[in-house]
Amino acid sequence: QVQLVESGGGLVQAGGSLKLSCTSSEIIFSLQTMTWYRQGPGKQRDLVATLTAGDNTNYATSVKGRFVISRDNAKNTMYLQIYDLQPEDTGVYYCNTQPVLRINGVNYWGPGTQVTVSS
Repeated sequence: QVQLVESGGGLVQAGGSLKLSCTSSEIIFSLQTMTWYRQGPGKQRDLVATLTAGDNTNYATSVKGRFVISRDNAKNTMYLQIYDLQPEDTGVYYCNTQPVLRINGVNYWGPGTQVTVSS
């Protein structure tokens, strides 16, 4: 069964950094456009970063300059390096394909990884 697994979240102070990881045993990341989403408390899930198979990146305005999306093809792992974390970065971070992975007609999301930023 297809799975996406996020990890690397945690509790950090404002100004700190985190590196999130996304793995899958079924999806070959180098062949896909991959994404990171963030869902803050009580908010909708928003796209924050995109990485194409051709290594083009795109970022939401709110995270540009602080978030870096990357991929290690040998490890089939995708990353989201977050610098200068701010309280508004708090939320659950999810990785996915673009378009969003659908299984049996339903959008699939992994468990996500929680990032909490204290001020």
